[in-house]
Amino acid sequence: MGDVNAEHGLAGVRQPRQSSHALLLIPIVLILVITMVDQLVPEDVHLGPLLVIAPAITASFAGPWLTGLIGFLAVGAQAYIGWHFGVLFSRNVLVQILALAVLAALIVFFCVVRERHQRQLAKVRSVAEAAQHGLLWPLPERMGSLRIACLYLAAEDEAQIGGDLYAATRVTGGVRIMIGDVRGKGLSAIGEAALLLGAFREAAHRHATLPDLAATLEQSVSRYLADFEPTAEAGERFATTLLMELPDDDHIIRMISCGHPPPLLLSPGSGLTVPGLHPAPPLGIAETGPDGYTIDVASFEPGDTLLLYTDGVIEARDADGRFYPFEARAAQWTKAGPESLLHHVQRDLAAHTRGRLNDDAALIALHRELDSHRRHGRVIHSSGLGHTP
Repeated sequence: MGDVNAEHGLAGVRQPRQSSHALLLIPIVLILVITMVDQLVPEDVHLGPLLVIAPAITASFAGPWLTGLIGFLAVGAQAYIGWHFGVLFSRNVLVQILALAVLAALIVFFCVVRERHQRQLAKVRSVAEAAQHGLLWPLPERMGSLRIACLYLAAEDEAQIGGDLYAATRVTGGVRIMIGDVRGKGLSAIGEAALLLGAFREAAHRHATLPDLAATLEQSVSRYLADFEPTAEAGERFATTLLMELPDDDHIIRMISCGHPPPLLLSPGSGLTVPGLHPAPPLGIAETGPDGYTIDVASFEPGDTLLLYTDGVIEARDADGRFYPFEARAAQWTKAGPESLLHHVQRDLAAHTRGRLNDDAALIALHRELDSHRRHGRVIHSSGLGHTP
């Protein structure tokens, strides 16, 4: 995977350089044309001042060195025009040459300033990307009998993650997964997202039941908001989450929704269904103990795919303000694998919104395969997952 990314990176560096050299023909041809035409028009028509267009155009796609070279050629062309008419050392021509040289130097100076700002911005982006990748770990392609694919679409152009989050961990006897949405979007929501992800990764292994896990996350979010929530936003910060556990020894899913939309269950045989949920309040809204959460159970058979998402998907709008018809579109791809399914959704969502999301969006596709232990006639008994009361 690293080699592929490296090749893409090198290709991205070479392509701008190659295109810059190809575009360089435009100002060169422009200088030649202006120089030739200036010699053909009547003597009272002077086209030499138009030569400043050449370095100005070059600055739009090239760096200071190439821009300086084109500026030098433009000044040389202006001098040649004066020499051709025998007025090179006249006051008018000398002023034109000096003015063209000054303008070309200014254009080169602004190219230098632009490149310096671009380098600084690139450094800031690299640090931000490293921090963002450290926060939102990529999910493994396989966990137990599950094939997993995930997708994150940030609403802000300069951010790769924002307020949406997901995590998965292997526990004794199965897998626990969380997907959530912190109020807000982009970099302003990363603090709450980091807290929730850290709390889940730590607590998922320590609590035997989903209600205990949900109550612990609620306590973590409430403590964080009590310390860091701005006074002007009191009561307005919260996070919706969907907690799931998928035992190895049973074809079911156990879920607790804290104000989060239900997943979509895609089955090649029966199409698309939406499991029923009894949602609790979002995290950070009210102190909720383990007794305040209801575990919802649904069937999840081999061959089925579970599609988890945040409201950035279902609330995406087209140019006319219509919401994205997520369920209807997803029902068309019940036979697709996890990676292919998310690829279809991403392309379709981009077409619907014309590439501009109003909110961050995250998706996880879980495909259950027949566990290898079951193929050999052995069953793993769960000892670390909570059981349905």
